[in-house]
Amino acid sequence: MNSTIDLNADLGEDDSPAGIARDIAIMDIVSSCNIACGGHAGSPMTMRTMLAAAKSNHIAPGAHPSYPDRTNFGRLSMDITLEELEACLTSQLQDITTIADQVGVPLTHLKPHGALYNDAQDDPALSSLLVALAARAGLALVGMPGSLIEKMAAEREISFIAEAFINRRYTANGRLVPRSEAGAVIADEDGRIHQGLALATGTGLTSQEGTDLTVEANCLCLHSDSDGALETAKKMRRALEQAGIVIGPVK
Repeated sequence: MNSTIDLNADLGEDDSPAGIARDIAIMDIVSSCNIACGGHAGSPMTMRTMLAAAKSNHIAPGAHPSYPDRTNFGRLSMDITLEELEACLTSQLQDITTIADQVGVPLTHLKPHGALYNDAQDDPALSSLLVALAARAGLALVGMPGSLIEKMAAEREISFIAEAFINRRYTANGRLVPRSEAGAVIADEDGRIHQGLALATGTGLTSQEGTDLTVEANCLCLHSDSDGALETAKKMRRALEQAGIVIGPVK
C-alpha cells in the first residue's frame, strides 16, 4: 500500500470559459498536472493560464506533448517519421518551457498524451525518443509501470513516475483497453473511486479479460475532460485521505 500518492490531471485541453474554470478548480484537489502544449490541444493562452494557476496552487506542472493531431485530439496513432516527431515534440516543449519561465514556475515532468503515450510504452524507438527528450529538458518522465519506457528511463538514470488511471479499464498485460472498445472508459463515478482506491492500496483489479491484475503506481491520473471530472476528483481525494493516504507529488 502506498503511504503517499500523486494525484495528477491532464489540463489545458479545453479553452472554453467553462473548461478553464473547471481545470483551475481541479488544481485545488490534485498535486500535479500535465498541461497540453499545442500538439493535440492547448494554446499560449491556456498554457499561461494553467501554469499561473499551478504556481498559485503550489502543484507540480508538467508538459503534455502529443502527436501533432488536433483534429483527433491526439488519440490516433500517426504515420510520422521519428525525425518529424522529434522536431514537433521539441517545439511543443520549447513553447511551454518559455511560458513557464515567463510565469516563474519550473516544469517538473513530461507526460506524453493519448496515442503517443500508449504507443511509446512498448515501442523501442518512441521510448528512446521520449527518454532523450526528458533527459535533454531535465524532466522526470511519466509512463506505465512495467513498460519499456520505464526500463529505458532507468538505464539512462532518468526519474520515472509510474502512473495508473482511475477511469480506464486494463488488459491482462497491464495496458489500457483501447478507447475504441466497449467499456474501455469507466463511466460511473463509484467505479472510478473503487478503482482509484484499489490502485493506491495495491488490492488489485480485474482485467478486461477477467484475470486478477496488480498495477504498482505512485501516481493516479484524473482526466479533466470526462463527465463529472471535478466531482470525481473531489471524491477521489476524500476517499484516499480517509484511507490514510497522503496526497503529494512524486519526489
